[in-house]
Amino acid sequence: MSHNLLQGKKGIIFGALDSRSIAWKVALESIANGADIILTNAPIALRMGSIHELAKKCNSKIITADATSLEDLNKLFSDSMEYFGGKIDFVLHSIGMSVNVRKKRKYTDLNYDFLMKGLDVSAISFHKMLQVAFKLDAINDFGSILALSYIAAQRTFPDYNDMADNKAYLESVARSFGYHYGKHNKVRINTISQSPTITTAGSGVTGFDAFFEYANKLSPLGNASSEDCAKYCVALFSEYTKSVTMQNLFHDGGFSRTGVSKDLIDMLKNK
Repeated sequence: MSHNLLQGKKGIIFGALDSRSIAWKVALESIANGADIILTNAPIALRMGSIHELAKKCNSKIITADATSLEDLNKLFSDSMEYFGGKIDFVLHSIGMSVNVRKKRKYTDLNYDFLMKGLDVSAISFHKMLQVAFKLDAINDFGSILALSYIAAQRTFPDYNDMADNKAYLESVARSFGYHYGKHNKVRINTISQSPTITTAGSGVTGFDAFFEYANKLSPLGNASSEDCAKYCVALFSEYTKSVTMQNLFHDGGFSRTGVSKDLIDMLKNK
């Protein structure tokens, strides 16, 4: 059900790979709420995914950009402002990758070249994106910028590997840049710590299925869906949250505040 929360607003969505991507759901929900969007991803992701299908559904333009490239980001924001005929109201950063996870390297045996590549893609790209937008004065006053995070930034989940470090840095960037961007022209910057979600990236983590079920049993409301995460993003893009900034916001069905649940106790008793 649309409430036109983003009527007349213009945004950029990073990271929609396929229909399982949270960014994909955010794009659809933004359009349903009256927004006009540009979709962007790296060249290899455009070839691997189905973003052209999404662009057709959203009647949206695609601008190719490697989020680790300052040159690409400058072109993306400049071209977007030209396309929209003005500044941008919201941006979603939904990008994450660990070469160490892909190569099944243990956290106690990381390849540091892989580490730096993953950090650049998953977290430093957020700072680069913000810095480019800041220097170009690309975001409207009280605009909203979001990045998707995970509770492994605060708690240890062994198989999440160096992605936990990437998310911790990502959240720190939101706080630090959030101060400067807020003082500059009231732009809001937040991260959303989402439940384990069945996406192409999430499913690549060892033991994901077991952990998904564990989180679902621990959370009083169960795991938050990607569709509900998209609605939460729209709320944070909207005027209804114009004083919310520099926050890491848990969208996880209560997982982050629950010590143990009766479901888990019963499950362990029955083993």
